[in-house]
Amino acid sequence: MTTPLELTGWRHLYSGKVRDLYSPADPSTGPERLLVVASDRVSAFDHVLSPGIPGKGVLLTTLSLWWFDMLARGDGGRGIPNHLIASHVLTLGQDGVPNTPDDVMSLIPAEVAGRAMVVQSLSMEPIECVVRGYLTGSGWAEYTQNGTVCGIRLPSGLENGDRLPEPIFTPAFKAPMGEHDENISFERTVEIVGAPRAAELRDLSLEIYERAARTAEHRGLILADTKFEFGTDDAGVLTLADEVLTSDSSRYWDAAAWESGSTPSERMASFDKQIVRDWLAANWAPEDRAGTPPELPAEIVERTAERYRELLERLTR
Repeated sequence: MTTPLELTGWRHLYSGKVRDLYSPADPSTGPERLLVVASDRVSAFDHVLSPGIPGKGVLLTTLSLWWFDMLARGDGGRGIPNHLIASHVLTLGQDGVPNTPDDVMSLIPAEVAGRAMVVQSLSMEPIECVVRGYLTGSGWAEYTQNGTVCGIRLPSGLENGDRLPEPIFTPAFKAPMGEHDENISFERTVEIVGAPRAAELRDLSLEIYERAARTAEHRGLILADTKFEFGTDDAGVLTLADEVLTSDSSRYWDAAAWESGSTPSERMASFDKQIVRDWLAANWAPEDRAGTPPELPAEIVERTAERYRELLERLTR
């Protein structure tokens, strides 16, 4: 893992595979805030790979800010509260470059400008809120064995990549740092957070997914699945947090390719790091994956970066 940056005015708290989290060096300066920094790191098979994807942190942050802004304004529905500080909104200039308010820019160190968000500290829910609108990935693998996805019974005869009769909520329990999240039932979610909060998490997740899926559809894209994280603020309001509807938290497909493709790889070519995963799967034997992963070729890095860029351009144009 890369050594985290030392940022003036901020103290490093935690680094994940992709993001770094900082708190104010002097917490007495005002309301509790956090700095969320998206890196260019890329991971697969539980390893951070080298090199990273140039510009990935900026692309992810810009897309998160765009979706937070769209949802908060109530485009397509009610306004959804998020964890950005009040003045941290995103507008895109005519050249497509994000504009960030001066008072927020003054809080973000120059070293991470464009790939950092200033957010309010929340009491985070221990549930990762996954919504699936299409049958793919681990859901397809379970369906072929049991006819279910995360224990939810689905109609027979579905194929890999098919649209589900309706989106389904498939939560996961957030594992301790360094461990894998655990898929759980809605009933188990109720046991963990209580029936009212479990219903609120489910209903809000499905609402956001359906609104985002409509927005994607208007731009020739399919939002196959996504995951959300929520926390509560000091007033107890359920608040959208972390990243939202990015290439790292969501699976997007090209709608035309999905309609016309003759193979799963053609129909479901996603706008994320799938190119990296495919290359690594073909060039790194499973029995070797406890060791150091091979270096990513320049062509794989550039093709992956282009997929991230294309998604942002298509959604925000």
